[in-house]
Amino acid sequence: MSAKSISKSKIDFQSIADDFRFMNPNDPGAWPLIPKVTILLGLLLVLLLGGWWFVWADQLAELETKQHEEETLRQQYLDKKRQAVNLDLYTQQLAEIDRSFGALLKQLPDKSEVEALLIEVNQAGLGRGLQFELFRPGAEVVKDFYAELPIAVKINGAYHDLGAFAADIAKLPRIVTLNNISITPMKDGGVLTLDATTKTFRYLDEAEIAKQKKPAQGAAK
Repeated sequence: MSAKSISKSKIDFQSIADDFRFMNPNDPGAWPLIPKVTILLGLLLVLLLGGWWFVWADQLAELETKQHEEETLRQQYLDKKRQAVNLDLYTQQLAEIDRSFGALLKQLPDKSEVEALLIEVNQAGLGRGLQFELFRPGAEVVKDFYAELPIAVKINGAYHDLGAFAADIAKLPRIVTLNNISITPMKDGGVLTLDATTKTFRYLDEAEIAKQKKPAQGAAK
């Protein structure tokens, strides 16, 4: 760069500085171009910053909140729409569950049928030629909506007869299970002793269920 160019740049810079220095604040229309543009850009920047600080920041925050709400509502709408589309299927499944539960419930005798069921268990053993040494019902164990009645049994008989007795128990229309099974041979050849706990179940009536719920409600309080 030549000395002449440097000198010209200094003169131009000095001229701009003079334009700012000698501006008449009472006559803006007479200001030189560069000071006018500079001041206008400064005012525009101040207005933009002021608008952002006092107006747009809150509006943008509110807009972001509304966008989140819109997304949440859209997702809720899609979920409800999906549920509405599958409502018939849910209703059908609920009806099937009710039918299955009802079928299972029918396999539980009520209080009046337990004695007859015990007789059926006893008859199943006698029908196979088995000899009962022990048939002792225990205390009922009450659950949420049913009660289980354990029966300690000790039965003597041949191996195949004991197996047939277990199969007969499984075929009863009511639920009866054999638990804690122990088989030992007797002194007589071919005769075995079966020690087991037979469990049968019954469903609780409404009064018994209500009685069950009272302690739970008292504990909740």
